[in-house]
Amino acid sequence: MPGVVRRALAEKIMSVMYWHQIASPVGPLVLAGDGTGLKQIHFQTARPALLPEPEWVADPRPFAQAIAQLQAYFTGRLQEFDLPLAPEGTAFQLGVWQQLRRIPYGQTISYGQLARRIGNPRAARAVGLANGSNPLPIVVPCHRVIGADGSLTGFGGGLPIKRQLLELERDTLATSAQQSPRAGQVAQAGQVAQAGQVAPVARAGQVRSAG
Repeated sequence: MPGVVRRALAEKIMSVMYWHQIASPVGPLVLAGDGTGLKQIHFQTARPALLPEPEWVADPRPFAQAIAQLQAYFTGRLQEFDLPLAPEGTAFQLGVWQQLRRIPYGQTISYGQLARRIGNPRAARAVGLANGSNPLPIVVPCHRVIGADGSLTGFGGGLPIKRQLLELERDTLATSAQQSPRAGQVAQAGQVAQAGQVAPVARAGQVRSAG
């Protein structure tokens, strides 16, 4: 097969969008991604629910790692995700989302603090809009951003889910603190991924895993 044809075929495979819906403690989640990484996580209890595009391919295999890590997160065994991500947004949005990933598990910051972290202390409102546009909630933890007065504020999945995620992390840390270090160890993402080996279709971009 000529090199040009092989490259064209590889690019086509990498650009195919896959999706899969999973059950979770916060309701159904739709995962979507292509050969470059995970692009979307959508709370189906939110309105409107995500309707996959006609050309998207329904297939759970590309999301083996993401599913394993999400399950570990919800059971308190994972504090930090390690997945190939490919969110789409403006340079400003991508910068905000990158900072969100640096907020430690179980901790919260305000929109003003997040704005200062990106080097633009006057951009709290714009930061809030970017936070609300996050296409990868949970994995990119936009739920850890709250109001300056400590109140919960807007969240794509709804405030009850935001509260549930924060309480999960708080309770997990409290439980770990009560246990011995050895008994209370939390699995790292790499260990969890071993339980969910990715199908060959996912190996190309390690995907086959909104705030």
